[in-house]
Amino acid sequence: MKRLLALTPALTLTAGPALAHLDPTEHDSFVAGMSHPVFGADHILAMVAVGLWAVMLAGRSDNRRALAALPVAFVAAMAAGFLLAMAGVGLPFVEPMILASVLVLGGLCALALRLPLTGAVGVTALFGMFHGHAHGAELGSAEALPYLAGFAIATALLHAVGVLGGLGLAQRAPLATRLLGGLVAAAGTTLMIAG
Repeated sequence: MKRLLALTPALTLTAGPALAHLDPTEHDSFVAGMSHPVFGADHILAMVAVGLWAVMLAGRSDNRRALAALPVAFVAAMAAGFLLAMAGVGLPFVEPMILASVLVLGGLCALALRLPLTGAVGVTALFGMFHGHAHGAELGSAEALPYLAGFAIATALLHAVGVLGGLGLAQRAPLATRLLGGLVAAAGTTLMIAG
């Protein structure tokens, strides 16, 4: 299990651009939306890190609301970012902010940084908006609402992986969550250098 966890960031980096999106004309728009976050290393790493950080905040401050508040904030802001893109409203530095989200969220986990819940929700939502905007900008021929539903559900599932994994690690090896955060941040640095 420890070897698998150690390899996870490296394995997520193997998803190449050719695998990044399913064609909605060949697949359903909902399925194309579900695939969007799952085939991008930057999306996977950021969303799992949100779950891990939520666990750290909940455990360190006895504030269980963080377990739901951070993932919900990310998904809600992601939907808002998607709608902005659909309305033709541009956001500056979308791709750099997505890469920064991997680095920052991983770093927050690695450092076990305790922000007040409102601050943590704000940071998470900010990054979620940029992820959502990218999804909207890459809509292609997909139908908007099924596509939105697909990537929102996939994102929530990735957050759940982070939360459940973090809860399991917090009980058995609390420092492992910090180590995973460090690996996420390192993977984010690698993605920035490669990009």
